[in-house]
Amino acid sequence: MELQFEGDELKSVLNRLRRAQGQISGVIKMIEEGRDCEDVVTQLAAASRALDRAGFAIIATGLQQCLTNPAQGEREGESPEQMKARLEKLFLSLA
Repeated sequence: MELQFEGDELKSVLNRLRRAQGQISGVIKMIEEGRDCEDVVTQLAAASRALDRAGFAIIATGLQQCLTNPAQGEREGESPEQMKARLEKLFLSLA
């Protein structure tokens, strides 16, 4: 299934990913500088949350597209139950 993001959806996901990218760069720099462990972990947690939110937004868009056009989400020869199991596994990979 190809995800198709539009306008605000695309902007939101890209902003979250860029935020995480900047936070990860910050974590690397903090470690190189020997910064306080608590500060590093706080920054790392922020990066993790940004990645999680981007992932959930991507999955939500995919689920929405599957619900509005179920045939689009199916793989060749895949039953609806198999598609559901695949999407559930994908969703749980972020949990």
